[in-house]
Amino acid sequence: MFVDLTLPIDDEIPVFPGNPPPNIKQFSTIETKGWNEKQLTFTSHFSTHIDAPKHMIESGKTLSDYLIESFIGEAIVFDVRNQSTIDIDVSKVKPGDFVFFFTGYSDHIYEKEYFENNPVISESIIRKLIEKKISILGIDSFTPDNHPYPLHKLLFLDNIRIVENVTNLDKISQQRFFCYIFPLNIKNADGAPCRVVAEI
Repeated sequence: MFVDLTLPIDDEIPVFPGNPPPNIKQFSTIETKGWNEKQLTFTSHFSTHIDAPKHMIESGKTLSDYLIESFIGEAIVFDVRNQSTIDIDVSKVKPGDFVFFFTGYSDHIYEKEYFENNPVISESIIRKLIEKKISILGIDSFTPDNHPYPLHKLLFLDNIRIVENVTNLDKISQQRFFCYIFPLNIKNADGAPCRVVAEI
């Protein structure tokens, strides 16, 4: 069974404050040109997306620097709902894991206050996950930390990628699953919208 952990790409998805809004419009129609085609304009960190180290580290890796197979792997999810500062037992985390945090915050995606009062992961947990040599960190909110994003930078310095704005983690009943993450193939990208799918 497969579970789609990806938000849609549409005009309703909020953008990070200060970022340009998406522009999704009908470029051509069957009636006018003989085919339907849309024109899409949005940033590389829109909707469900993955951050590469280049996002905040000038010398960091881009998505192009990672092998495609590194976006496919075993994942573990932690239910951390009702935690404003996230703390977990990392003993079940294995090297190479994709570690997801189910905060429940994606339920607020269309609310005006989405970019306020988001849960954050404690620095001690991030350091433990780095020691565990995880591959990817994922969360169902727009960020695992807030400005000036020290945890982003800690993860990036160890070449750990971050997936943000995932959804439907409530549909995964077991803690471990297999995960597929496919970013748009944008050359030398600092990040990209991606399709995230759980196989359970």
